[in-house]
Amino acid sequence: MISDDKEERLIRCLGEYLYERFHFSRPSIIYLSNILSPHISNMTHHGNALRTEQILCIALHFIANASFLYNIGDAEHVSKATVCWAVRKVTLALKRPLCTFASFPGHRTTRHLKEAFHRIAGFPGVIGCIDGTYIPIIAPSINEGDYVNKRSVHSINVDDAEYMISNVEAKWPGSVHDSQIFGESTLSERVARGEFIYSTWHLLTPYPDPEPGPQQCYNVAHCKTLARVEMTIGILKARFQCLRMLRVTPERACDIIVACVVLHNIATIRGEEFPTPFPDDADINPNHPADVQDGRAVRDSACLITFFLSHLRID
Repeated sequence: MISDDKEERLIRCLGEYLYERFHFSRPSIIYLSNILSPHISNMTHHGNALRTEQILCIALHFIANASFLYNIGDAEHVSKATVCWAVRKVTLALKRPLCTFASFPGHRTTRHLKEAFHRIAGFPGVIGCIDGTYIPIIAPSINEGDYVNKRSVHSINVDDAEYMISNVEAKWPGSVHDSQIFGESTLSERVARGEFIYSTWHLLTPYPDPEPGPQQCYNVAHCKTLARVEMTIGILKARFQCLRMLRVTPERACDIIVACVVLHNIATIRGEEFPTPFPDDADINPNHPADVQDGRAVRDSACLITFFLSHLRID
């Protein structure tokens, strides 16, 4: 017989073990196994074949920790080749529900988004925040120079939007500027097609040299609002530490990044514990899309509205 207190301690220790190893709780691992099972289960019933849960946990162990494949293999008692195979299988399976777990604006209306963002710092009319980050990779053998970013590091350039990551572009070499990434993104194409018919679309950037008064107030509100997506990037990198350095080809790196985005959103939806980001996890990419002429008038208008609302007092 096991006492209730001892059983509770065992369950708590098991939960801590699973989170430390996979960064997911047992119920969430079961949930992931259920939705991915059709795409990762072994067709063979051979006695040595890995079960679905084993394949998933091997991949999660790699994604959650910045370890080499052979280290994961030693920990999970499988070969390095098996780890590589499991990671590839789970990564491709996680890309399938991308539109389900990472879609903009999802089930939320633009009105709901505007209200949610306005509550952060009083910034009017915002339906999403966009920011980018670098994911370091090993130097590729083809077009090596394209992947060198401004920090002289080989990387993939990633752009995402809003608090839960509702849009991701993970396919561009680190040398590409944010303005080009956004201009050729699926989100930009959707805007051009008029999908967001209730919104007049403008990409608002901060003033490069703000004057005292409204412009400084605007930049403060802009910074506080953008901090939401910067924190999201920090949480993403802290939760999935493989993103600190991907030792795979650029194509496979992009697949792993997208898989991590899907896992991040599932973890957020299911209320998984947020890891504490390290100082360098919120790797902010200051290459904001270029300030285009037709958006400046809108920025000036938002600047005045933000300044007025921040100084409004009701007696």
